[in-house]
Amino acid sequence: MSEASFLLVRAGGRLVGLPVEQVVAVADAGPAHPVPSTEAALRGVANVRGEMMPVLHLGALLAGEAYPPRVSEVAVVISVGGIRLCLEVEEADVVVREATLPLPPSSALPWARAVVRRADGLVPLLDLTALGARLAERGIDT
Repeated sequence: MSEASFLLVRAGGRLVGLPVEQVVAVADAGPAHPVPSTEAALRGVANVRGEMMPVLHLGALLAGEAYPPRVSEVAVVISVGGIRLCLEVEEADVVVREATLPLPPSSALPWARAVVRRADGLVPLLDLTALGARLAERGIDT
């Protein structure tokens, strides 16, 4: 068992953890400008903290759905392989450091690298590098 530091966020109605080593900032993404894409979760591109970057609705991305009509006011800027992306989330809670557990054998969480046990259940820790690779396969410039 090892420990990990992560930012707890609510995405698509569920809690997930983002590795702090890949979190750049919690910010307001501002208005996203639509762009053509095969990724349904891509809301568009936005000027975030002076830099144009893709804005993806994290809950929709994890569920394999299209982004919802309502835009969240909370976004997390992450760095994947030196490239920055903006993840739209419902809320960004707190940074915590907790013991990680391996994924359960029956897990259907291909985007998770581990889980942590919290009072309200198991929380998946996302593998942002794997998500970045998935986006690159779909033609999103990450």
